[in-house]
Amino acid sequence: MAAHPPLGTRREPLDHPAAGNGRAPVAVVQASGISKRYGEGPTAVDALRDVDITFEEGTFTAIMGPSGSGKSTLLHILAGLERPTRGTAEIAGRELAKLSDRELTLMRREEVGFVFQTYNLLPVLTAEENITLPLDIGGNPPDRDWLDTLMRTMGIAERRDHRPDEMSGGEQQRVAVARALIGRPSVVFADEPTGNLDSVSSQEILGLLRHAVDEFSQTIVMVTHDPRAAAVADRVVFLADGSVVDDRSGMSVEDILDRLKALG
Repeated sequence: MAAHPPLGTRREPLDHPAAGNGRAPVAVVQASGISKRYGEGPTAVDALRDVDITFEEGTFTAIMGPSGSGKSTLLHILAGLERPTRGTAEIAGRELAKLSDRELTLMRREEVGFVFQTYNLLPVLTAEENITLPLDIGGNPPDRDWLDTLMRTMGIAERRDHRPDEMSGGEQQRVAVARALIGRPSVVFADEPTGNLDSVSSQEILGLLRHAVDEFSQTIVMVTHDPRAAAVADRVVFLADGSVVDDRSGMSVEDILDRLKALG
């Protein structure tokens, strides 16, 4: 396993998508034998059962499955927001279970970006202040060129000084995507990022996520129930009853709908 900088060290930007620069694919997130049980005895619920999965640098993966299949639980464990009952999860070569609470907090701050369905912007902060908040918390000044690039790419350069209540839902989610990318994380986890948006805004956000993968070599893992959203990804992983039941690349909306129907 390649050496990694200690927690608390700023990461440099990735060169370019791994698929296009001749380098071997780099595993950014790995899970081995992940199981999660809630409760004990006859009322126990197994949300995940022995999940093995890897996500490589510069790829866009959608996670789908019926309600209760374990999608959000898997995302939370991969992001270090929950601990598995059994198994191991790694981000950028670091095993999450071996990190102290403080180290895990630093890991999430520096290696992980989050995009949620509900935007999670602070209402008293401007768009720019919301974007740089993760760096501000860590005491790191933002790279102004990178901040300007993100705001232009996300189409919110003219909203720099606007607060959330002065922006549409789509604009707020653009701010949330920029915030997730500002620290150049190893991986961005997106939990139903288009769930609160209309169809036009949804497609715009998905296009921006796709752009982040193709142009910034970002790794994105997205939970979604929307086949149109999943079809934008390189790969679709299907869960059912806490297990991975299919893992495919290059799926169309129709392919995804057929597979979901088969899962029931």
